[in-house]
Amino acid sequence: MKTSLYWDSDAIVVVDQRVLPREHRLLRIASVDELVEAIQSLAIRGAPAIGLAGALGVALSARLHRAAGDTGTAAVEADAARLAKARPTAVNLTWAVRRVLGRLADGPEAVLAEAMAMLEEDAAVNSGAARRAADLVLSLAPRRPLRLLTHCNTGRLATAAVGTALGTILELAERGCVAEVLVDETRPLLQGARLTAWELSEAAVPYRICVDSAAAAAMAQGLVDCVLVGADRIADNGDTANKIGTYALAVAAAHHGIPFIVVAPESTWDRTLPDGSGILIEERDPTEVTHHAGATVAPVDAGVYNPAFDVTPARLITAIVSDRRTVTGGSGTRCATPVGHQGTGAGRIAALLTSFPDHPQPGVVFRDLAGVYAEPGLLAQLADEVTRHFGASFDRILAVESRGFVLGAALAVRTGVPLTLARKPGKLPGPVHEASYRLEYGTDRLELQKGAIAPGERVLCVDDVLATGGTLAAAASLVEASGADLAGLAVVVALAGLGGSERFSGHPLLALHEVTETDHADAHFIDDKEQV
Repeated sequence: MKTSLYWDSDAIVVVDQRVLPREHRLLRIASVDELVEAIQSLAIRGAPAIGLAGALGVALSARLHRAAGDTGTAAVEADAARLAKARPTAVNLTWAVRRVLGRLADGPEAVLAEAMAMLEEDAAVNSGAARRAADLVLSLAPRRPLRLLTHCNTGRLATAAVGTALGTILELAERGCVAEVLVDETRPLLQGARLTAWELSEAAVPYRICVDSAAAAAMAQGLVDCVLVGADRIADNGDTANKIGTYALAVAAAHHGIPFIVVAPESTWDRTLPDGSGILIEERDPTEVTHHAGATVAPVDAGVYNPAFDVTPARLITAIVSDRRTVTGGSGTRCATPVGHQGTGAGRIAALLTSFPDHPQPGVVFRDLAGVYAEPGLLAQLADEVTRHFGASFDRILAVESRGFVLGAALAVRTGVPLTLARKPGKLPGPVHEASYRLEYGTDRLELQKGAIAPGERVLCVDDVLATGGTLAAAASLVEASGADLAGLAVVVALAGLGGSERFSGHPLLALHEVTETDHADAHFIDDKEQV
């Protein structure tokens, strides 16, 4: 796998991005001073790449100070602080430096081992994000082959390997789904025209370089099916800092109804910032605007506004994709699509949902989801829809016995979030929390082991069918009894007119398919938990 930086003996080796595409030159960096200069001069650039370089830099510092006989940590920590401040906008740099510093007490080799593990993780994380984002693009943009637009450089040069947004484009190209890529030239240093174009050419993917100010016109002319960009820092609400010009692209994409997708690793999220207003924006050297190829192109006394980044509000972003999850809805991490959301799987659910009158007793219609679960690939698609909807808003999944286990398990696999099961009475050992709910002919209850959910966790409750809402209300009570927070509720099918959706009007609730009153008029409904 091609990589933009690696460790070689006692030095960091990087591709010098300042001289591409004229020359493919490797820099061998043997000191922290050299590394800081390489990051600040953009020889190394791209949020993930500078983070990894910073991690290797801490390892380099630790080894150099040990070789000089300095066995303390103060000098290494001082070098780490300098590295973390080399580029202030991208959060990955600070994150990576802090991570490897956590191994400093174990010695220089432990620090290096942690940094090397991060290099391997980067390739795996980017590959996973690229596949997930490619699947999303194909679900949102039905036209084939696709015409894509990207900004700045988000390929292997901006990471260690594979890339984020550009990695997604290359993944789509490998699937035979790309007609052409419009590459914004990208001010201020033409990183799209120089670097992204070079990577696409190397991969033999058709592309044209687009003047930044022509991107909106290209959308108006129908030349763009989807916009894919990376990120340098993402605030808790989903506001995203990226190379200058990204905000304008998002505005234009929203105006033209074009999906605007951000692809970035989880390390790019900065949960300490509630929104993008707290992101520090670097300003570049004025001569990057007033001069070209060494010649002055503006009046000598011209003032210059030359920000390196801008912040795109979450409401303009269709989705933010990492290897673990997809945050959607134009609302950052807080999604609130109501019951009745008819996602891409809704039609398939409707076709596969069967009804059995007078089962298990006269006057009752049993809605059977067996065909939904048996349909190849559909369960994974439904789990993806829940993931895209709720994004990063939950830390744990609570699935309700028994058919809630099916979607809950698929969702846990898709998100990597831990799964906990709410069981019927007598099935769980040890002390339990209990919550009762009403059936037509009596009551029942759910139980949850004490300690299974930690206080403060954000819990997504998952079940198969929502009718009156009694079962899910009991599950929500178990969450409350654990001292946790209810992040939302998700069901495969909701029956309109039976009060369930109204019962949870104060909480985020997603039903992947809704059965209207005309579909179940004059009939009772039953599932394996509650009867109406």
